Amino acid sequence: MDKKAKEAASKIEKNKLYSLKDAAALIKVVASAKFDESVDIAVRLGVDPRKANQMVRGVVTLPHGTGKDVKVLALVTPDKEAEAREAGADHVGLDDYLQKIKDGWTDVDVIITMPAVMGKLGPLGRILGPRGLMPNPKTGTVTMDVAKAVQEVKAGKIDFKVDKTGIVHAGIGKVSFGAEQIVDNAHEIIQTLIKLKPTAAKGTYIKGIHLTSTMSPAIALDPKAV
Repeated sequence: MDKKAKEAASKIEKNKLYSLKDAAALIKVVASAKFDESVDIAVRLGVDPRKANQMVRGVVTLPHGTGKDVKVLALVTPDKEAEAREAGADHVGLDDYLQKIKDGWTDVDVIITMPAVMGKLGPLGRILGPRGLMPNPKTGTVTMDVAKAVQEVKAGKIDFKVDKTGIVHAGIGKVSFGAEQIVDNAHEIIQTLIKLKPTAAKGTYIKGIHLTSTMSPAIALDPKAV
């Protein structure tokens, strides 16, 4: 551990569970990198993700966005191209982009498409799936209302899914955000997760919450104080 990391770690009390408000203020103090570090949240859920009826997956619109410039590709038919461009999509098209993806290009964060186009994306599942880029009706990225979907993603709509160890990870802002903005964004995703609690999940649902920045140690939150 280098000097900066040791200093950061020393500001976080061991075994203490912080309130969300205190953790959001502290993350800004312990982050010491020269760049604007991302702030991430990790929520450990009391679910068994191997069981289909305990899978937790959803979308949330962060009130203050992610602080990240999200690059959007709209794979749409020609009649929808103007709409997607006006809504702010960075790349708009269809067959040319399908070929680019086939050739290995995936320099985007989100792909939005229409139901009629999904059949063409199937063969690209092996490329898009592992990168989390495969559009899905459940996350609102397969829709006829392409403009709305593009605007929402640009405004801070993110999707999340519990991983195989039962943890949901999400980027919820930048260290340059105000502490209140970090609190609002974290609160929004935590409340969304609570609403999505599967009826099959037994026992404690929110088992642990940690806030981290790109380079800082994790700050443990008191799940009862969020």
